Parts: sequence; C-alpha cells; structure tokens
Amino acid sequence: MGRVTGRRRVVRIRDGAAVERVDTLAGEEPLEIRVNGESLAVTMRTPGDDFALAAGFLVSEGVVGRAAELARMAYCAGTDEDGRNTYNVVDVRLADGVPVPGFSARRHVYTTSSCGLCGKATLEAVRTTARWPLTEGPLLTPRVLAGLPDRLRAAQRVFERTGGLHAAALCSADGELLDVREDVGRHNAVDKVVGRALQRDALPLAGTVLLVSGRASFELVQKAVMAGIPVLAAVSAPSSLAVDLAEDAGLTLVGFLRGASMNVYTGAQRLGLPSPGAD
Repeated sequence: MGRVTGRRRVVRIRDGAAVERVDTLAGEEPLEIRVNGESLAVTMRTPGDDFALAAGFLVSEGVVGRAAELARMAYCAGTDEDGRNTYNVVDVRLADGVPVPGFSARRHVYTTSSCGLCGKATLEAVRTTARWPLTEGPLLTPRVLAGLPDRLRAAQRVFERTGGLHAAALCSADGELLDVREDVGRHNAVDKVVGRALQRDALPLAGTVLLVSGRASFELVQKAVMAGIPVLAAVSAPSSLAVDLAEDAGLTLVGFLRGASMNVYTGAQRLGLPSPGAD
C-alpha cells in the first residue's frame, strides 16, 4: 500500500552553507473511487483511511447517509509496472435499493489536493440534496473555539514530521477532539472524518464542530452541511461562496481562528454573543 510519508535526499541551505540530508515528505497518490464498478471520481490523497475517504465523499455527494446504505467496500484492480496492486482503486458497492449516481454526477477529471470541484450551480444542489436540516445547537463559547487550533496542532502527528499535511477534526461543543484525520487535501481530510462517522452510523453529526487547518472553501462548507455539522471553524479565510452557502444553510462559519481572535461570518447566535457594534 502507498505510504503516508516518503524519504528523499535534499540539499539544505542555511546561512550560505549547503548540507545534504534526508527529508521526510507527505505521501500523495491518486485514489479512484468507483461505485458498483463504475468510476465516479479520482482524487489525489495521502494513503490511509481510504474506505473512510470514499464513504465521506459519497456523503458529500448525497449518495449515502447511513452505514446500512453501503454493502461493502474493497480495493480492486490497479497495478504498477511490476504487477503489484497499488491499492489506489476502491470500489463501493451500494446496498440494494440505493440509487447509483447518475452520469451527470460523475467526475471524469481529477479533483486536486488543493480543492475539489464546486461552483454556483452546486449551491442549489446542496440545498436540494442535504438530508438533514442543521440543528439550532450547539451553543458554544468563543473561549472553547479559541483553544481548538492548539489541540488540533498537537494531534497532527504526520504534520510534525513533514510540515505538508492539512488536518480536519470533529469536536464536541466543550472542545473535546472526537476524531482527527490528516491528508494533503483539505477536502480529503474532511471526507475521512465524515466517512469514519458514517461507518459508525453516527450521521447526522448534530452538536459537533468541524475544525480545519486551512481556509474554508465552498466545498468544505458543503461537506459540513451534507453531514449535518452545524459549525465549521477554520484557521484561515473563507471564500465568498463559502459564506453564501453557510448563510443559506444556517451553518455557523468561523474564519481566522487564531487564539482569542476570530471572525464569525454566519450563525453568530450559536456563540451566544450580544449584538456587536459596527465599526
């Protein structure tokens, strides 16, 4: 199976001096996701938790929402030049009666490790395919949110070795880290968290917070909404379309979460804040 990390020799330059050394890099390989034998998508990911990634991806696409809707998952065809299985193809078999995604839903292109595919047309698609309305809770405090990035960073074991992975964490309303996954792609890390919850039949994830180590894109808001997660917090900036979708879906979106400082773009009522003054 592909490795989470790899080792390469590099030339490190410090203060004008060059030294050759071995560096640890984050692994990145393609993963093809098939549904009932038909190709649905290819994403660049860090190997590991591949079944969870595939399951989470299908949640975000509106294909499944319960563990019982998945009959089985297995690695299938996919070999290197020496005939060895690359473990880079996962076939998901849906349970009887679960509709197979139509041709228009299939992605016959790569979704990159920096972001997936999204656009304004998807705004209506999320609105019509989301299974669960977001709950009014949880009621959070800014203090709880402020402590989450440090907890996430402490849990990023592979990032400490490579500096090259994003992370997503599912958190409780009182700040407990319930699950943490890492990947070269922000959206893959979120899919792994959501997919693991699906495998436990824990959807919808009402009363939880999704924390991401980078920016908050449209696609990450989409994935939170489709999993029934009412709060998304990011250490960096959201996009305008992400804010539009969060507002439309009733999701609390927090950006620039850095210590006690943060921007609340939508859903401030979940933080129990008094009406703020305007600058």
